Amino acid sequence: MAKVVYDEEPDSANNAGPHSMSRKARATEIPAIGELDRQAGQLSLQLAKALKNAIHKGELKSGDQLPSTRVLAGALSLARGTVLEAFEQLVAEGFLESKHGSGTRVAYAPEGPYPALKETAGAKIPLSAQARAFAKVGDQMKTLAPEPFAVSVPTGDTAPDDIWRRLGNRLRARGPGAPSGYGDPQGALVLREAICEYVRKSRSVRCSADQVIITSGNQHGLYLTLQILLDAGDTVWMEEPGYPGATSLFETMFRDRKMVRIAVDEEGMDVESGIKLAPHAKAAFVTPSHQYPLGMPLSMSRRAALLEWAQANQAWIIEDDYDSEMRYAGHPFPALQGLGPDNVIYLGTFSKILFPSLRLGYAVVPKQLVPAFCGARILMDRQPPGADQYVLASFISEGHLDRHLRKMRSVYAEKRRVLMAAVNEYIAPEVAWLQPCDQGMHMVLWLRDGLDDHLVVDRAMQAGVAVRAVSHMFTPENRKSGILLGLGGYSDEEIVRAVQRLNEVLCFSASLITPQNRQEPDYANIFRK
Repeated sequence: MAKVVYDEEPDSANNAGPHSMSRKARATEIPAIGELDRQAGQLSLQLAKALKNAIHKGELKSGDQLPSTRVLAGALSLARGTVLEAFEQLVAEGFLESKHGSGTRVAYAPEGPYPALKETAGAKIPLSAQARAFAKVGDQMKTLAPEPFAVSVPTGDTAPDDIWRRLGNRLRARGPGAPSGYGDPQGALVLREAICEYVRKSRSVRCSADQVIITSGNQHGLYLTLQILLDAGDTVWMEEPGYPGATSLFETMFRDRKMVRIAVDEEGMDVESGIKLAPHAKAAFVTPSHQYPLGMPLSMSRRAALLEWAQANQAWIIEDDYDSEMRYAGHPFPALQGLGPDNVIYLGTFSKILFPSLRLGYAVVPKQLVPAFCGARILMDRQPPGADQYVLASFISEGHLDRHLRKMRSVYAEKRRVLMAAVNEYIAPEVAWLQPCDQGMHMVLWLRDGLDDHLVVDRAMQAGVAVRAVSHMFTPENRKSGILLGLGGYSDEEIVRAVQRLNEVLCFSASLITPQNRQEPDYANIFRK
């Protein structure tokens, strides 16, 4: 920072002498800079900004001398050091100049005041197709309010207990989670070892710790995987309907790669149809444990057929093990990875089963892909955040995750029962009906023909009900109208009230209410008396 020299005010009693006149203050009046927000802090930055605004507006002109730091500090009731810091910043930026014996002056000011910026100044700049596509994704996948039926809201019975906080306090303070330098782009070894053991026992995944890549959640893992596996012009199978976080990547980031949508039926992805449509595809993306969004598992015969195709064609299978932990009847099928580890990239996350803000997931990849994943990770964000990795590793290895999952299955099974009972009681089956499903953290409510699920979503949100539309998860020619009802940390009473509000929205939208009540209802006040 440049050194600034400031004139001092003369001492009238002690400075009467031949040179006293040269030390007389030669400053303009204190400029009007407005009130400083003392609660916001950073007063030196606020003062510097205020002085720059005065220069831009023409209130201070080139050559104008400023009051001394002591005078200005007294007038503004600031510490002199605060004013010194602001002056030094403006000298460094070229707005002020300081000379010994001459004080501080305005060094630069525009010829006239800066013209006011119009709010629509950038409106005429045409947006790229890429920008429009990303904006569409942002609208479709925006975070919902923490109200029924947003998915995975970790409150009440579904939140991790106090053990997580205690582990965090211990490991972040003096343990391995304390601040440190750069780490392994694969992630902390202790967490990779814990995940390796966890997926071996719970999902029959076959791997070693050096095949595990810690990711910032499932979406990050999916992006890395597609970036690594596919070249320009390559084709990938994608379920229909399917996870919009996957399909949107091909509509934005990977437009030079081809996505072929493969129909889903009661057995999951129709592998035979995929072979007919794109026999030489480079990869297939599947959610075999709990198809997103419909919920059925991929049958064992389809799993065998998919692996046979991949091995015969040297193709990859991207297995998103979505919601595999939340099965309410029987035992889940083992992971595809355990049946064909050389062809399968296995993706998992802790966002849903713990809390979404954790942003930790993992990819289990064949050994030949590990260097590629490390390189891509370095270019993207170098490494996962350190502290939470060690907390999660302890949470898993000390058995807390297994206990948490047992509690979660019980809690979510009860939430699911309450939701199904409320839908059966309050929503007419000719208006909407639930997709049968015995697994996962959400259910699909199909809507009758003619109901626009996006319009229903907008009206439901006005009524305090958070849901997502299903239709955009299909291709336009196969679109079906439905909404996702998530299971979260809501009380039974909240679930029932939300279903009642949703029924009001559906009845109005289906024009099933009486003519005299056909005007738009006040959604915000429905059932809130």
